[in-house]
Amino acid sequence: QVQLVESGGGLVQPGGSLRLSCAASGSVSSVYTMAWYRQAPGKQRELVASITRAGTTNSADSVKGRFTISRDNAKNAVYLEMNSLKPEDTAVYYCYALLAEATMRSRNYWGQGTQVTVSS
Repeated sequence: QVQLVESGGGLVQPGGSLRLSCAASGSVSSVYTMAWYRQAPGKQRELVASITRAGTTNSADSVKGRFTISRDNAKNAVYLEMNSLKPEDTAVYYCYALLAEATMRSRNYWGQGTQVTVSS
């Protein structure tokens, strides 16, 4: 089975930086769009940034100029470089991938989330 595993979350002070990583493992055939979502306590899950296989990116207005999404197709991995972090960025961050296993059609896959806390 395919798994998406995130890493890199933690506690950081306002203005600090963190780098999140996510890698897909298992019987992966093709990986298409990958993305990062986040969900703060009591709030809905929201898209932070996405990236296509070709490298086209899109990000939420709230993080533009501060966060950068990238990927390594050879490793089936996606990264999120977060700079100038604010308390409002505190949330559980989830990795997402649209991918296909073996001979199956493409499906949505989610990681289990990693906590990011921005506080002084």
